[in-house]
Amino acid sequence: MSNDLWRLSAADLARGIAAGHFTSLEATESALARMDAVNQPLNAVVDTLHDDARAAARAADATLRRTGPLGPLHGVPVTVKINADYGGRATTNGVVAYKDHIAPEDGSVVRNLKAGGAVIIGRTNTPCYSMRGFTSNDLHGTTLNPHDPAITAGGSSGGAGAATAAGIGAMGHGNDIGGSVRHPAYCNGIYGLRPTAGLAPAFNPSQVAERLIVSQMAAVQGPLARTMEDIRLAMQALSAPDPRDIWQIPVNGEYDPVTHAPCRVALHAETDEGPVDPAVSAAIRQAGEMLTDAGYEVVEVTPPSLWEAMEFWLLSLGNEMRAGLGLLMEAHGDWKMKLSYQVLTQGIPEVDTRDGFLKMYARRSELLRKWQLFFQDYPLLLTAVTWTRPMPAEHDVSEGLDYDWFRRATAPMSGTPTLGLPGLSVPVGTVPGVPMGVQLLAGRHQDHRLLQAGVALERAIGQILPVDPVLPT
Repeated sequence: MSNDLWRLSAADLARGIAAGHFTSLEATESALARMDAVNQPLNAVVDTLHDDARAAARAADATLRRTGPLGPLHGVPVTVKINADYGGRATTNGVVAYKDHIAPEDGSVVRNLKAGGAVIIGRTNTPCYSMRGFTSNDLHGTTLNPHDPAITAGGSSGGAGAATAAGIGAMGHGNDIGGSVRHPAYCNGIYGLRPTAGLAPAFNPSQVAERLIVSQMAAVQGPLARTMEDIRLAMQALSAPDPRDIWQIPVNGEYDPVTHAPCRVALHAETDEGPVDPAVSAAIRQAGEMLTDAGYEVVEVTPPSLWEAMEFWLLSLGNEMRAGLGLLMEAHGDWKMKLSYQVLTQGIPEVDTRDGFLKMYARRSELLRKWQLFFQDYPLLLTAVTWTRPMPAEHDVSEGLDYDWFRRATAPMSGTPTLGLPGLSVPVGTVPGVPMGVQLLAGRHQDHRLLQAGVALERAIGQILPVDPVLPT
């Protein structure tokens, strides 16, 4: 049995460990064996932690015997993204120049996962500076999608998405400033939650300067998993308080056990704001039927403009990057990152540092007010992650890429982060080899509604099993 423990969900592993059916060390050895078997071609985990993981598993078993479980993920093997500080290891963020940038201590993510009982078996790949939707870099190489190496594993948490889909760890940690949790979840056929901004702390002791204001307000930490229960348990651990993060706000029941509480859902399966793949529309409508069967009132309606929100994301983040991260990218980024940076910023008006930024954030209030009023009438929006099916690998740096097409296609996931809204990627329509999915959006601090609807969809979808990777021919 222990050889197959890697197939289990985080919730089933936690229950089995707590009940004494197997040990954390047995679960961890199974996860490490799975990683050793499939990671080399996938390149999802780029910093393996065999010794640390075994030591942590033994400690988890000893703690369980003495005092009981530490938290919701006690003894469960998981992965974290390599842009989160792990004390004594390099926080490379996929950048060659940072290969020896050693974290002095654990950051918020690693500290909270450990405090919640999790056993960290490895750290997952990300694009250079974690600012692409395609996971490759000159330091760690390219992460493949276990469903099909010809399509992207997504980004920037592509390593987490590929690892979790392939059964390397029961859940993976990611972060999201423009879709970097929801996109790889979509591309790998699993669940991915972008929580309300501020609910999960994110301080990295290795940082050499504070992040600028747009990034502080928009970036979040979130889980990728094969079950909705694992998403909830992971958020219980990730959202523990950390006074080092000045933006954290208290969790208030967002991740309590899920109850069935159907609400009104706005269905948005078509748009004239950008390209629409029929397969994406079909998945959205299929999800709408599933929610209707579960008692939700699903109404086809046009929400506030996702492209308008995307334009604000491009304007605010693009201008911030010109003054901060973009300078580092120019100095240390690989060629793919530099070209992708052009996709983000080319043609975006420059905003001056005084009146322009003040007026820009007045514009944010106007946009967010529209969405808050919309969510008052329709507590959930069911729409696309992107208006295209998962894209070919490295599509963002392909010759002749239409920048406007790309931006409009990705507006559903990238438009909302600067507004602080939560979102959930759900693998509706996924079959082995062909990932597909939908996105649910909700108002701020309405994460529980996302979980409720996600569970309702999960019951209709059925179990998402680990994928045996398809290797390049």
